Amino acid sequence: MQIDDCGDTSAQEGRGQTADHSYCNSAVYAESSVPCSNEACQETVRRLTEECTALRSEVYQLREKVSTLSFSQETFKDNDDMVQDLTGLPSFAKLMVVFTFVSPFLKVGAGLNPFQCFLMTLMRMRLNLPLHFFSYIFHVSKPTAGRIFNSMLNVLHDRLFRFILWPSKEQIQISLPMCFKNNTYRNCTSIIDCFEIFIKRPKNLRARAQTYSQYKHHNTAKYLISITPQGVISFVSRGWGGRASDRHITENCGYLENLLPGDLVLADRGFTVGDAVGLYSAHLKISAFTRGKKQLHPSELEYSRGLAAVRIHVERVIGLVRNKYTILQSTIPISLCQTATPGELTSLDKMVRVCCALCNICQSVVPSQ
Repeated sequence: MQIDDCGDTSAQEGRGQTADHSYCNSAVYAESSVPCSNEACQETVRRLTEECTALRSEVYQLREKVSTLSFSQETFKDNDDMVQDLTGLPSFAKLMVVFTFVSPFLKVGAGLNPFQCFLMTLMRMRLNLPLHFFSYIFHVSKPTAGRIFNSMLNVLHDRLFRFILWPSKEQIQISLPMCFKNNTYRNCTSIIDCFEIFIKRPKNLRARAQTYSQYKHHNTAKYLISITPQGVISFVSRGWGGRASDRHITENCGYLENLLPGDLVLADRGFTVGDAVGLYSAHLKISAFTRGKKQLHPSELEYSRGLAAVRIHVERVIGLVRNKYTILQSTIPISLCQTATPGELTSLDKMVRVCCALCNICQSVVPSQ
C-alpha cells in the first residue's frame, strides 16, 4: 500500500512540476513538430499527399456526375440541345420561364423536388416513355411516378392553357405574313382542321362505335384545332369520338363563338359549315368540289391551289405538335380518355392542350416573309 501511495504521490508531483513549468510542454511540442529527416518518412508523406489529392479530385468528379444524373437545373443550365431533346422547348431560358410560371403551384412528392416533377412530365410527353422508365431514373415506384404525372398534368393545364388565346383582328394584322397580304386572304383570322389520336379499343360497345374512325380504320379521339395566319394555335377543342364529322365538331365545340363579323375562315372541303359561320357574319373559304364534274374549271383550279398553299400551314402546325410531343403519336390507354364526372376534361384533353401551349412558346413554322 505504501509503495502504491508513494508511486501515486510521485506521479502527482510530476504532473505538478509539469504544470508549474510550461516550458516543458513547449519543448515537447517543438520536438514532435520537427520534420522527419528520414527519406523514407518524407516519401510516405509525399505519397499520401498525392493520394489524398487524387481522391479529392475523384470525389469532385463523382459529385458532378451524380448532379448530372439527378436531372437538376444545373444539368440543363448550359445545354440547350439537351433541353430541346428532352423537353421540346428550344432553350434553357424558356424552360425556366415555364417552370417559374408554374412552380408556385407544384407539390413536392416522393423525395423529388418541383423541378424534377416538372421535368418528368415534359419528358414523358416529349419522348413517350413508359412510367416504369421514370421510376428507375428518378428512384420512385411506378404508381408514384403515375401520381406525379397526373398531378403535374393538372397544374400544367391550368397554368399553360392561357397561352392558347384568340387574338384580336388588329393584333393579327400587325404581323400578317406576306402570303396572306393579298385581297383574297387579308381578313383571315383562322385556319381550321381536325386531327385524330389513336386510342385503345373500348370494352363498352357504344363507346367503341362512337370512337371508331372510318378514315383511320381505328378507334380515335378527334380534335379541332385553329391557328392564326402566323401559325399560332388559337383554339383547341376537347376530344370527340372518331366517328364525329368535321361539321358536327365545328358546330358544337365552341369554336364559332370566337368569330366576329368580317372574319375569314380557311378550311378543307370537309368543313361544310359555311351556313354556321355565316350566322356570325363571317366567311368561309374551302377548296372547290369536283363532285359531278369531270374536272375543275381553270379558275377553280387556280383558286384551290392558292387556298391549299396557305391552308397547308395548319397541317404543318399539327405535324409540329405531334412530332415534338410524341406521346400524341402513340395509342392512348382508355384510362386517359375517361373522367370520373361527366363534362370534365380527360387526361388526354389536357395533354393535347398542354402540348399545343408549349408549341406556342416555340418558333412558328409559318415564315413571316
